[in-house]
Amino acid sequence: MEDQAVCCYRHPQRETGISCVRCERPICPECMISASVGFQCPECVRGGAPGPSGGPAPAGPPVRSARPRTIAGGAISDDPRLLTKILIGVNVAVWFVALALGDRFVNALFLVGRVTYPSVEGVAEGQWYRLFTAVFLHQQPMHIAFNMLSLWWLGGPLEAALGRARYLALYLLSGLGGSALSYLLAAQNQPSLGASGAIFGLLGATAVLMRRLNYDMRPVIALLVLNLVFTFFWANIAWQAHVGGLVVGTVVAYGMVHAPRERRALVQQGTCALALLVIVALVWMRTVQLTG
Repeated sequence: MEDQAVCCYRHPQRETGISCVRCERPICPECMISASVGFQCPECVRGGAPGPSGGPAPAGPPVRSARPRTIAGGAISDDPRLLTKILIGVNVAVWFVALALGDRFVNALFLVGRVTYPSVEGVAEGQWYRLFTAVFLHQQPMHIAFNMLSLWWLGGPLEAALGRARYLALYLLSGLGGSALSYLLAAQNQPSLGASGAIFGLLGATAVLMRRLNYDMRPVIALLVLNLVFTFFWANIAWQAHVGGLVVGTVVAYGMVHAPRERRALVQQGTCALALLVIVALVWMRTVQLTG
């Protein structure tokens, strides 16, 4: 038997997985108002909402066992942007270190398949960590500024909707997916770096989430098309990372928000495991091609 869709009590056309912590009525992101714990609906904030049985709303939040979950089954956190802030902080910190230490630091961390320079070895030589470190590495101020602004705009709503653990898995898998496709398709001696693959994964996940909640898709589609135009027509952009991140982020997000409630953990974990397995397979194929 399928679960009946739960919709916002103020916007019946919008499905949601979040409830007011006081009256327990389902609310969509537009109706959420942050509270000390979780979210409240506008009526409860104004102090006039009925409780679950028709009486007055309780004075405080319910016990922990009744705490609402996100649409993907994650816990509601007090700061729905905490992980996004941490990711931005890590990216900015690595950027400052790169500015201070220069090319020696950057050369040790950027993504490259295989090179003949004496001081640099690539993924094919066994430095698989470059697939991960390149996701947090930037050099140009405009590059990191654009990526971090995009992370702030896209990351916060996704973190609130998915929960921290699922959001972190989505971000890291999207970044690794971008690195894997760059490694597979780009020239073996072509270096690349940046969080763009992860950002495109968040963009794909945003489209999946908005479709799941029956929101107007036109803004996110326009943004996606615009970014793809820049990807393929702007110079010095690793389109492989953008496409790889977009595909992985879309697939992982679909598994997270469409997983049936009774098998939610199994489907979500299986989707992430499958995405990671495909990434590892692509990296292995390219390594065999370059070293065989």
